[in-house]
Parts: sequence; C-alpha cells; structure tokens
Amino acid sequence: MSELRVALVTGSGKKRVGFEVARLLGQAGYKLILHYRSSREEALESIALLQREGLSAHALAADLSRETEVQALVQEVMRLHGRIDALVTCASQWGRQKLEQIDASSFQQQFEANTLTTALISLVVGRQMVKQESGGGIVTLGDWALQRPYLDYLAYHTSKGAVAAFTKALACELARQNPLVRVNMVEPGPVMLPPDLPEHERQEAIAATLVQREGSPVHVAQAVLALLSNPFITGASLPVDGGRSIWAGGL
Repeated sequence: MSELRVALVTGSGKKRVGFEVARLLGQAGYKLILHYRSSREEALESIALLQREGLSAHALAADLSRETEVQALVQEVMRLHGRIDALVTCASQWGRQKLEQIDASSFQQQFEANTLTTALISLVVGRQMVKQESGGGIVTLGDWALQRPYLDYLAYHTSKGAVAAFTKALACELARQNPLVRVNMVEPGPVMLPPDLPEHERQEAIAATLVQREGSPVHVAQAVLALLSNPFITGASLPVDGGRSIWAGGL
C-alpha cells in the first residue's frame, strides 16, 4: 500500500466530533479533507489549527443531500490526492420533538439530514474504493440509543436506525466487489452533551453510564481509528457510550 493515505470526514468543519475524528486521523498519518456545508469560516479556522499542528488538511464544501454536490466533492478529493482511503460520516442532525408534534415533514427532515447524507457520500466513495487495489474503510455514525431509545426523538431514531441497516448492507455490497473495502459504524453515547443542558440532566446522563463519567469526542475518534485500522472487522457496530446501552440501571 502507498504511504499516502487520505481521509474524508464529513461534518468536520466545526470543532465538534467530526473535527476530533479528523484530527486523530491526521495524527495517525492521513492527509485530511474536512467537509462542511455552510460553516466556511469555522472550517477555515479548523484547517489553520490543524496546519499549525503540522497536519495536511483541506476544507471542501457540499450539501450532502444533493447527489451532484456529493459527486463533485469526491471528484475534487480525487483531483487533489488521487485516492480516498477512509471516509467517516460525522455530518448529522439531532432533532427533538414531542410525539404530538411529529408529522411527515419531521421524518423527511431527519431522513435527509442523517440517512440520505450518509448514504449518498458512502455510496459514491465506496464505488471509488472498490477500484483501488488497497480498498478502503468507511465508518458511519449511529447512536447508542438505537438499542434503548429515549423519549422525544422518534424521527431522529428512525433516521439513525436506517443508517445502521445501510451500514451492514453496504458492507456486503462493497465487499462483493472488493473484499478490502470495509464498512462499520460507531454508536456514540454522552460524548458531547449540549452546553445549555441543565446540570441535573447532565448528571443523570453520567449516572446512567457504567463508567460514571462523561465521554468526549476524542473517545469517538479513537473508536473510528480502531475500526479503520483492523482489517478483519466489517459490518460491525461499536458502542462508545460508557456502557450506557447495556445497563438497565439508568435511562
């Protein structure tokens, strides 16, 4: 395999989970493509930070719900580097709604923001990876609550459940064409609680984990790197939730 490795991380322009994923992959030797939709200023700040740390990074914009923009994004990555070795789909939207408020538009919005954006970029990149002798790795982002759904996020959970099904199906489809292409999913738990979350809710989230502490985006990044690094894992879902998804002691 060439020493050059290229990683495209969607939703990584802002300093959230995607940014930390990109940062760790850069430290592991990947040349980075940070994707953003509209947060250009934040993306350029993130690029400047990574470059000060000695990492190679570019920022590219695209609306991942539009197929033509997805194709243009991948073509630009190929123009810059000639290959894509890793794709991590961190672009996502978290939508809270009471059951009484949910209608068709709720499902459409969440499906477009989470399922469609993940599916389109993974499909286009996956088709490129199967052409590469060395294959490649895709990691999607799900949610720990797919195992134990919490209230007021029905449309969101539905869209993330579709991502889980898509991940397994895509792993089968791409491996049939090139067995060196692998697709896995990470299921984050309380790794970046909202800053405006009431303190009692924050403590409840922490108490609901087995490790009795809040996680961080770095923990998600470490899980992503582990899945990309292990050539014998595909079609798997890895919870990064401090044990929250298996412990019946907390909600």
